[in-house]
Amino acid sequence: MRIIAIVNGKGGSAKTTTSVNLAAILAEKSKVLLVDADPQGSATWWAERNERDFELAKETDTNELLKLKKVKGFDFIIVDTPPALHFDALKITIDAADFVVLPSPPAPMDLQALIETVQASIMPAKVKFRVLLTRVDPRSLGKALDAQQALMQGGIPAFNGFVRAYAVHEQAALDGIPITQVRGKVAREAEGDYRRIADELLREVNTHG
Repeated sequence: MRIIAIVNGKGGSAKTTTSVNLAAILAEKSKVLLVDADPQGSATWWAERNERDFELAKETDTNELLKLKKVKGFDFIIVDTPPALHFDALKITIDAADFVVLPSPPAPMDLQALIETVQASIMPAKVKFRVLLTRVDPRSLGKALDAQQALMQGGIPAFNGFVRAYAVHEQAALDGIPITQVRGKVAREAEGDYRRIADELLREVNTHG
């Protein structure tokens, strides 16, 4: 079993979008539990309204989150974490995680906040992680590539793929379905972004055991 934490210190990073879509894609071939540890409950609101291929649990109690590693019967546990750094639940989840995904828009202010999250919470835990650039403007992919390079040069690993900003992601949330179930050409582009990330993620967690 692998525990994958989806982490960002602030809102607006596509954290829940990433959690739900990775859970849906991984569940096509594996047994997946999505844990909504965010008090806002966005992942629960999104996923509980329709049938899904993954299990869903809302859990913000730190005593219960301490038991994450003892959960049986799943290949992957994906945790949508609280958005604030001071949450005890966030630290507990990071400590339990086998891998951390850090979604962030490529804007300099967002990346600065992300770097602070990495330095304060991720590096001390000595857990494998990668930054995932999200909400990338499809018309200016160069900015995302520049951001990826800057992160790598700063010693912060990033996914090779990134998630472009498509309105279809918001529609999927409103409809209570993952991007894999949305119809249309743009939805396939958006789905492709997350499939590439899922492939990279699988290579990472399998490589690092």
